[in-house]
Amino acid sequence: MKLRSVHTTISISLLSLVLVIAFTSPATAQKTDKKQKTSKAMVAEKATGPQAESDKRDEKTAKTPASKNPGSDKQTTTSPKDAGYWFDKGALCATYGNDRAAINYFQKAISLDPKRSGAYFELGISYGQLGEFDKAVTLVNKAIEMESQNGLYLYGRGRIYLLAGKQDQAMEDFKKAAALDDEDAQTYLEHIAQYKGPANDD
Repeated sequence: MKLRSVHTTISISLLSLVLVIAFTSPATAQKTDKKQKTSKAMVAEKATGPQAESDKRDEKTAKTPASKNPGSDKQTTTSPKDAGYWFDKGALCATYGNDRAAINYFQKAISLDPKRSGAYFELGISYGQLGEFDKAVTLVNKAIEMESQNGLYLYGRGRIYLLAGKQDQAMEDFKKAAALDDEDAQTYLEHIAQYKGPANDD
């Protein structure tokens, strides 16, 4: 099993924003950009909880007028000095399977904002994708310490345990995540129940 669904969930809004900007006129892109930021904020809130408020502050302080940014028709919303900039780059790399590059970007995000739980989580997921399960679990545990009620983090750790062959620990995390209303965990447990259902009738 792969952990791609976690990365896909986190960066789908970022990809949408890039496509909108690339294929629309500047006026349309500016109108659509407001809608995309709302979607991005919702995804970021699920992945990072309270960190989303900090991201909003980062976006406000990082905006640069187009006149100071040659060749740009709109404002830049992030800069390399923002943890969010590196987090988004890492999420995009991870989504497309470049977990080695993603690791570097998530580490940079953590160095700029050590309280960013989502960066620890995503860094752990990327290590899990590369088969470095001990590092992965340690990093996801750090994210869980920061946000113990985040079902996504428990689900992600469960997926890492599953890849590492630790099915009992994985199931514990899936159940905890489902109890916290994580949809992926609930769906996974439903599929397991359906799969085991006919076997129990024999």
